[in-house]
Amino acid sequence: MSIEASLNTEFPTGVVEPEYELWGEVDVDPAGLFEDIPAADREYWGRAREFGLTEVRPVIDEYWDNSDYPLDLAKRLGDLDLLRDGLTLEGYPQMSVLAAGLVNMELSRADGSVGTIAAVQAGLALRSITECGSPEQIAHWGPKLATAEVLGAFALTEPTHGSDSVSLETRATKVEGGYRISGEKKWIGNGSTGGITIVWARDGEKKVRGFIVQQEWEGYTGTTIEGKLSLRAIWQAHIRLDDVFVPDSHVLPGASSFKDTAKVLFATRLGVAWSAVGHATACYETAVQYAAQRIQFGRPLAASQIVQERLARMHSELATMQLSVMQATKREEAGTLSPVQASLAKFTCTRLARGIASNARDLLGGNGILLRNRVARHIADIEAIHTYEGTETVQALIIGRSITGISAFA
Repeated sequence: MSIEASLNTEFPTGVVEPEYELWGEVDVDPAGLFEDIPAADREYWGRAREFGLTEVRPVIDEYWDNSDYPLDLAKRLGDLDLLRDGLTLEGYPQMSVLAAGLVNMELSRADGSVGTIAAVQAGLALRSITECGSPEQIAHWGPKLATAEVLGAFALTEPTHGSDSVSLETRATKVEGGYRISGEKKWIGNGSTGGITIVWARDGEKKVRGFIVQQEWEGYTGTTIEGKLSLRAIWQAHIRLDDVFVPDSHVLPGASSFKDTAKVLFATRLGVAWSAVGHATACYETAVQYAAQRIQFGRPLAASQIVQERLARMHSELATMQLSVMQATKREEAGTLSPVQASLAKFTCTRLARGIASNARDLLGGNGILLRNRVARHIADIEAIHTYEGTETVQALIIGRSITGISAFA
């Protein structure tokens, strides 16, 4: 073929892939559960939604890909009053349990790492202080954590005691003016960011106590864990405490047993279920939009019977998750939510979120493993929430014990 002929050859039509719009608005309220959300709660929800779309969306893929911590986004969460998880602090407006759940959902809908930043900062660190701290500790540290002026960590899990957290062996020895703490912790979000860490350790009487440890203190080493394939935009640390002196002013007076630790964890379990709803929502709405835009065999994927069946299944599973968290939230607001019911919500929602994410990734075909198409990031991050704050197996054993009256833990 001559050069002139090749220049006149038209480029083949239909081989250039379009840009898919996968962050658009989709009906994600199958059962109409969110139609009557009170105005105050809806305001928190809308603020979190806007933050996710305008501030997280443009940058999160790069942070996630580079395993970089978006400290500016953490600070913005504080600016927007999205770091309280329903906790009451003097000088701040009331934030309901439902508002906290909706915020958890929306932040995870945008990105799991951002959702986890809020869950660690507010749900664990701030809650430990507001639930177990003295009035002076609450007044000093509460606003700093709520505004992200200081980043907070929660150090319970040890390298040799994951799900068996009640067997923790980090030691706190009483000395004049305070305690000396030695031990190691693992998978500690915000544990290497230079803030504070709520450390749980056993004292000389084997009681589990809580301590506010400032990360710059001598003997504290927080090493960021590398090579993660999940929650890559939040740093989690392997912590070593080598004879760290903690003054009496930093001992949590309301934390004197593992029951106090469990009280904090119980309160956050429902938050994890809400996070799972957020991840599942992102995957579902991505699948719906992609199916409408992707043309195969001369028609949109959405025109195929099998695709419609799979979307209907995801639709149903999302509704089930939403019903679960809304009912659990209603009970928590009434003070009647039991630990078993909180475990049931987490167990149900993380399991169903995994299924929705897997289905969405498959519907996107090869495009489903690309960061820019959302689903790959969520499917990886769901693996983390499936495990943290009590693995699926541990939740199943808690539920199983309530069913049978027999404990299978020992």
